[in-house]
Amino acid sequence: MLSLTLLLAITIFPPEHVQARDIPNDEGGKIVVTWDRINAPELIGYRVLRQQRNSDKWDTLAFVGRLNNRYIDDAAVNRIEYRYQIIAVAESTQAVSQPSAYTCSLPQWFDTSTLPALLGTVILSLIFVFFFDRAKRDRNLFIRRIAGLDAVEEALGRATEMGRATLYVPGLSTMSDVATIASLNILGEVAKKTAQFGTPLIVPVADPIVYTVAREVVKEAYTTAGRPDAFHQDIVFFVTDQQFAFAAAVDGIMTREKPATNFLIGMFWAESLIIAETGAATGAIQIAGTDAVAQLPFFITACDYTLIGEELYAASAYISREPVLLGGIKAQDYSKALIVFMILVFSVLALSFNLPVLSWL
Repeated sequence: MLSLTLLLAITIFPPEHVQARDIPNDEGGKIVVTWDRINAPELIGYRVLRQQRNSDKWDTLAFVGRLNNRYIDDAAVNRIEYRYQIIAVAESTQAVSQPSAYTCSLPQWFDTSTLPALLGTVILSLIFVFFFDRAKRDRNLFIRRIAGLDAVEEALGRATEMGRATLYVPGLSTMSDVATIASLNILGEVAKKTAQFGTPLIVPVADPIVYTVAREVVKEAYTTAGRPDAFHQDIVFFVTDQQFAFAAAVDGIMTREKPATNFLIGMFWAESLIIAETGAATGAIQIAGTDAVAQLPFFITACDYTLIGEELYAASAYISREPVLLGGIKAQDYSKALIVFMILVFSVLALSFNLPVLSWL
């Protein structure tokens, strides 16, 4: 009688509502199995079994803990049908569920969860195409006035009048840095103007790869300006890749050559104030630009004009008025405005109507 009482006390019910379905939006090979969790203190866990259609054999896939009610079968073969069974396991007994319906895993051609990203890409691409076409028809697209870039011709004109050189330092980083690429774009425009004005140009470089690219940029700029004869190899030269040794070398150039205009544009670190202070002491007009936030205060203090953040990236378009670059700048501005507008609208909708509209933004 006592044994029968103990047996009844540890009886557990089998899991119910066992369901198996293919995981959507994947490459296939995965089936998720779910069941109703059993609330029984004697329960240890669940054993997950799988059977292939037209087979009498049940394979054990896994044993999961008592708090689980979900299992992902990632060993399923695409287009082969399986059904699943869950066994609730206690210390001295177990309960077998009814098998699920047959299902199979299938690969999908398109992940529907990425549809918002696709729509966003299409919309932003159309914005870029529109502004590229508009910039080709009208080169006078409005871009907010950037004081440092407006002063480029004035600074170069001052160097020409004084008969002194123009110093251009493209930072200390490598070609993998976006700031360096933006700086070399600006260098090309500055070199065109120095070629037109006949102003000597000095470009010390701290990286061998940047040296090679900078030399070709300056050479191409002189050719474009119709002064290929004015270009010589010593305009761009490699100094050293050591941070403070490079800073000392640039300070020495400033002290000896006393250039009338200094461009400090690119990626800088602790040497920024050392170089900028020396340039200020020589009386040169200094135009600086970097996306290194920690160095901006030093440039703002020691230089006449400073390009802050994205002004550095927009500089080459601002100076050259190249249609493709202008269209890109305008398209970026409108794309950012559209993104901010959508975030605000969907945030209001989500907060006002409790809609899950932000889950895919």
